[in-house]
Amino acid sequence: MGFALVAGIGIERATKVFARTTAIKGISLDIKDGEFMVLLGPSGCGKTTLLRCVAGLEHLDDGRITIGDRDVTDLAPRHRGIAMVFQSYAVFPHMTVEDNIGFGLRMHRRPKAEITRRVAEGAELLGLTSLLARYPAQLSGGQRQRVAVARALVMDAPVLLMDEPLSNLDALLRLQARADLKRLHKEVKRTTIYVTHDQVEAMSMGDRIAVMREGSIEQVGAPMEIYDRPASQFVGGFIGSPPMNFLRGSVRAGSFEGDGFAFPISRVPPKVDGRGLLLGVRAEHLRIGDQGVPARISVVEPLGDHALVTALVGKTPIKVQAPIDVRAKPDDDVRLAFDESKARWMDAETGAAL
Repeated sequence: MGFALVAGIGIERATKVFARTTAIKGISLDIKDGEFMVLLGPSGCGKTTLLRCVAGLEHLDDGRITIGDRDVTDLAPRHRGIAMVFQSYAVFPHMTVEDNIGFGLRMHRRPKAEITRRVAEGAELLGLTSLLARYPAQLSGGQRQRVAVARALVMDAPVLLMDEPLSNLDALLRLQARADLKRLHKEVKRTTIYVTHDQVEAMSMGDRIAVMREGSIEQVGAPMEIYDRPASQFVGGFIGSPPMNFLRGSVRAGSFEGDGFAFPISRVPPKVDGRGLLLGVRAEHLRIGDQGVPARISVVEPLGDHALVTALVGKTPIKVQAPIDVRAKPDDDVRLAFDESKARWMDAETGAAL
């Protein structure tokens, strides 16, 4: 399709202040050529602001941004070599699919033959060839989303920026669109920054994930690296469905003790006796059986191929992923076993991993 060479993105000490609120707090992040980087975090964490700064839609108060070997900090968006897909698809209702896809090319006064060729190639890549003569009102939400992506791709920009492009789709369409975007990235290898608050999207699509919180990056890594070894309680509690379980307590003489519970523990970090700790365990690493930590079942939720069981350890609710035929029922007293090598220890005061 004649795409331009991809380009890495360098973000150095990026800071953005709105009135008295610092939306981005000195963020540094390197994104490799052709990488699919996901900015993940809750609403208000600064992920969209950071994306808009890379795009040139917001001006940095401090720091700089490079794309390839160019410093683009002070360049207008049109000179940065980027294409964007927004949460609202912004397709023009009075234009056909063909005209919508080719809109940016026409604005850049590309030759008519080139526009026709690129639109055809973009439509084929996104499965829109049979829809080129339709208007947006005749399309589904998923199809309109694909038109917006095609319009961005045909611009041949080395960097693709995507701001929650799937959030307006229903669950089934999002599932299909995630697979489409992942396939598309594999084919075109455009350097991509993708903003989302949906950790399932982040886990399934990203080469790496930058988890953001209150204007800073809490952790950067491959999806399973972040899932298995969260850098903080915040990351462990944000990544995963259900999120990581946390028990608050302290280690004393080989026993982990907290609010209404105490059980023997052998694998602990050094020099933590008497210190406030968080013990983090994933739902799938817990087993209901005859040995382990005493607990009482409060809720059992059948979810098709497994059941999600909520049990109280002392006064702390814990989620357990159990077989669908689990015999446990509310008010049953059970024991929860887990592999201590899968557990993660964190400081109770700061939430930082030990």
